[in-house]
Amino acid sequence: MTGSPVLRRTLAVLGVLVGVWLVVPTLIVVPLSFSGEDSFAFPPRSWGVQHYVTFFTEQSWLTALLVSLQLAVIVTVVATVLGTMAAFALARSRFRAKGAVDGLFLAPLIVPGIVVAVAMYAAFLGWGLIGTPTGFVVAHTVLALPFVTVNVTAALSGFDRTLERAAASLGASAWATFRSVTLPIIRPGVLAGALFAFVTSFDEVVVSMFLQSPNLQTLPVRMFTSVTNEVDPTIAAASTVVLVVSTALLGLASVTRRNRRHA
Repeated sequence: MTGSPVLRRTLAVLGVLVGVWLVVPTLIVVPLSFSGEDSFAFPPRSWGVQHYVTFFTEQSWLTALLVSLQLAVIVTVVATVLGTMAAFALARSRFRAKGAVDGLFLAPLIVPGIVVAVAMYAAFLGWGLIGTPTGFVVAHTVLALPFVTVNVTAALSGFDRTLERAAASLGASAWATFRSVTLPIIRPGVLAGALFAFVTSFDEVVVSMFLQSPNLQTLPVRMFTSVTNEVDPTIAAASTVVLVVSTALLGLASVTRRNRRHA
């Protein structure tokens, strides 16, 4: 027992070191995005914002950003609605294959991304969905559904159903009960799932690479193309934008989940 405080401090130091080891290489991208050079020299010898100007004005980068944002918004709406419905079905139903269905919804989180991408490519190729907006929406929705389902299911696990019965006894319809009683209580879980769905779609690259076409590319795919085919420091600005958006949304999701636990 006398060594437990030392052990805790040691583990805390190791945790900080591991965190620094993981985060610092990513943060190097931020100063590179403000470099005034047309190379990846670090540390930068001069400073400027020309890479951001290029990112927000060059047609290929701007189009890819708008495609990713539009796709992420659509996927967020679709995944949130479907995931919430699935969470209700899984949380409030009892049937023999429930465990298998739960595992099916979590499969996109467990199966390696490249396996999912190849499977989707093979299926979508036969359905004529490669390089189409519909194909992207369907694929990204499949990847985002588990995050919504898990968060909403967690919110429903602590929900007191007597509140719904009380509303029904006062004459409220099923929809009115859901809108006025259930949804306000589980809203933090729904919002957290929606935020994770947005980030999942916005950051997805492996599946998007298999579904892309010359006329339809997401921002992560455009970034991958920039890395492999050219030496363009604009990717540092693009990476910083993705980093800021993803970090802000994930931080908001964490705050939302914390508020849900406190509630």
